Amino acid sequence: MATLDISFKPERAHLRKPRRGTIAERVVPQSVSGRYRRLKWAALIACLAVYYVLPFMRWARGPGQPDQAVLFDFERGRLYFFFIEIWPQEVYYLTGLLILATLILIWLNAVAGRVWCGYFCPQTVWTDLFLLVEHLIEGDRRERLKKRGAPLTARRLLEVGVKHAIWVVIAMGTGGAFVLYFADAPTLLVELATGQASVLSYAWVGILTSTTYTLAGFAREQVCTWMCPWPRLQGAIWDPEALTVNYRDYRGEPRGSAKKAAELRAKGEPAGDCVDCMQCVNVCPIGIDIREGPNFACINCGLCVDACDGIMTKLGRPRGLIDYEAWTNIERGHRKESPRRRVMRPKTVSLGLSVVALMGAMGVSLSMRSDAKVTVIHDRNPVAVRLSDGRIRNGYTVRLYNKADGERDFRLEVTGLPEVSIEVVGDDATVSVAPDATRELRVLVSTSVNDRQAVAFTATDVASGAAVVAQDTFIPVEGGR
Repeated sequence: MATLDISFKPERAHLRKPRRGTIAERVVPQSVSGRYRRLKWAALIACLAVYYVLPFMRWARGPGQPDQAVLFDFERGRLYFFFIEIWPQEVYYLTGLLILATLILIWLNAVAGRVWCGYFCPQTVWTDLFLLVEHLIEGDRRERLKKRGAPLTARRLLEVGVKHAIWVVIAMGTGGAFVLYFADAPTLLVELATGQASVLSYAWVGILTSTTYTLAGFAREQVCTWMCPWPRLQGAIWDPEALTVNYRDYRGEPRGSAKKAAELRAKGEPAGDCVDCMQCVNVCPIGIDIREGPNFACINCGLCVDACDGIMTKLGRPRGLIDYEAWTNIERGHRKESPRRRVMRPKTVSLGLSVVALMGAMGVSLSMRSDAKVTVIHDRNPVAVRLSDGRIRNGYTVRLYNKADGERDFRLEVTGLPEVSIEVVGDDATVSVAPDATRELRVLVSTSVNDRQAVAFTATDVASGAAVVAQDTFIPVEGGR
């Protein structure tokens, strides 16, 4: 696979030309064992468990309310997340969530580069799962490379057929699980299995099945290198003090076989620990050579660390030739200075505090919000009229929101104007609102003062006395002050 390597050497940063094949050539990574591989398996299991199990978790919300813990209910216009219920008018919470996710990604980048990409990104998780299936059926890297150009036999056709069948099943499970977040999961699952689900549900399952099958089965590293925008952003906000995967070239160079290195050391000549075994390149799911320096395509998964540590252990040499290390420490190594790790530094602390502050603000806002709301929109044409008795009248559209489970009566009042009177068209000043619903009212406000003033619309729950307020403006007729 061709990749554009952005390599940072102690002397300068430069662009390196692609070295491995073409863009169409797929990377065939070799399996590896080690602590980071185990961490990736743990992350994969955790992510898949959350994704597939979450729609089936229950959360009691009372009579007439959905009991699915996480539900995007388009029919009712609600987003349910355990004890949190988001209405369409509260879309700013989703905006806050997106900002929070962005801040967390930037904070993670400052701490450990593209560690999100290497462990938790859906593309990485499903690609790892597809690669596991491929490895179990077709063998490791060497076997798969041999089979790539070999003639097709009955056994080979069977292997390919079984592999793709399992891929399709996984992809269908992925698409099927996704649509379960938009309706009652057990009910929709039965409908999907018995052919009773809607056409839209089957369409989305088909779309997500095809995208998962294509991206995780074929595109793989191309998504992480060329399709995803995060590598470009990562290159723009690259932090030399972040703990990213780096090659300690001051220790590994010059490269050579173990025998050659021993001969050079016996002569008193310099010899590096790197034996140029290419294991770090062979296990890389992106197909890059980390020894060339930091690369914008590196997803910081640490598999090359496991591969290199295994070789160093066999050779009886210190581990950590490739490791999670700050680039500033690589430069210190060239100067024979002691390394300094500064995970806690102004950038990471300020970003971390920003994340905590935003989470706190959203949490406080959610905890303090009312289960009722009132909004007001002033009439545009006409904005004001003069009545036959000389009083000035403005019209408003008032909407009452009842987010509770039971029907509620609200008493509507207007304050801020002298000698004010209100008329609720088609109703009186006390109106009923159905449970978990809204009601729109036409309200006429009249006063004897022809003046622009702020007015407050107050809706008071008759039973509890709780009140919600919305502000607007009373506008005079032309010729008023």
